Amino acid sequence: MTAGRNSAVGEQASAAPEKAAKGVKGTRGAGGAAASAGKGAGRSGDAGASGGAAGSGGKRAAAKKTGAAKPVKKAVAAKPVKKAVVAKPATKAAAAKPAKPVKKTAAKPESRTALVRRARRINRELAEVYPYAHPELDFENPFQLLVATVLSAQTTDLRVNQTTPALFAKYPTPEDLAVANPEDVEELIRPTGFFRAKTKSIMGLAAALRDEFGGEVPGRLEDLVKLPGVGRKTAFVVMGNAFGRPGITVDTHFGRLVRRWKWTEETDPDKVEKAVGELFPKSDWTMLSHRVIFHGRRICHARKPACGACPIAPLCPAYGEGETDPEKAKKLLKYEKGGFPGQRLKPPQSYLDAGGIPAPPLGATAPPATGE
Repeated sequence: MTAGRNSAVGEQASAAPEKAAKGVKGTRGAGGAAASAGKGAGRSGDAGASGGAAGSGGKRAAAKKTGAAKPVKKAVAAKPVKKAVVAKPATKAAAAKPAKPVKKTAAKPESRTALVRRARRINRELAEVYPYAHPELDFENPFQLLVATVLSAQTTDLRVNQTTPALFAKYPTPEDLAVANPEDVEELIRPTGFFRAKTKSIMGLAAALRDEFGGEVPGRLEDLVKLPGVGRKTAFVVMGNAFGRPGITVDTHFGRLVRRWKWTEETDPDKVEKAVGELFPKSDWTMLSHRVIFHGRRICHARKPACGACPIAPLCPAYGEGETDPEKAKKLLKYEKGGFPGQRLKPPQSYLDAGGIPAPPLGATAPPATGE
């Protein structure tokens, strides 16, 4: 019996290692199987020690697995933060900032009321700059002014003023000019250009004055425009300066400036006259014409406006088309503003008091005028 018990116990003891070996292949892992085998052998001996070692080895393996996961968390947490710091939206916002000036330049259309106010303010400013503004053709009576204005087409007032003294000395009245020898008249007015066509015009209007108006220049627009070579521009010059009746003179200077100032976009002289006339009371028309023409000849030139020396620059939509540097702009000024002779041989005293210099007679050696 004792031998049988010992035999049974030995079989059980020998079976334990086999079960432990099978446990190594189980889901509990090598550490758990070895520990069970150690306990089955009485928690002593090499099997228990190896089971504890295997168990601690399993824990280290698990620790290594958990430790390997930490860099993943750092990488996931760190990289998105860095990308967020590189603020691309800020770059877009910065790129959008230069667009603001574009919005400013796209100015709203000027209202009619604002246009009228700005136009009248320009006129007031010009009145302070040119208190001596006047017609720049020499004349002593309506007939001389009428003839001089017709001759001023396609030439300067200076050239006309240098030419008419000899003409009026020989033909002082409409009756005298009407019966003149055309060739003699052509020779006298040759310096003004287009002398043949102009000879026909001034001799024709002289004859009309003699035959239809008793040798007197009429003071009404409808009568003046019937004369040969006389249009609305010439008629308004005569009406405003010889008879004191309001009129707008639309010459090349006037038309250029009012378009630069956005008073109108019209190019036809009659339409320009109508558009500008609606911005001002009639009492301002004649002097407005003188001031605008003065400004066009002295500062706001066709090719090189002296923007940097312009007194109405803050009111001008075209500021910057010309020279904006003040020192360079001063060199572009003409006539009394630039210290040069004016266009009239016999200018008004107010012009001389303001520093204006009389123009030299034809053929004189005095410094030439520099007008357009």
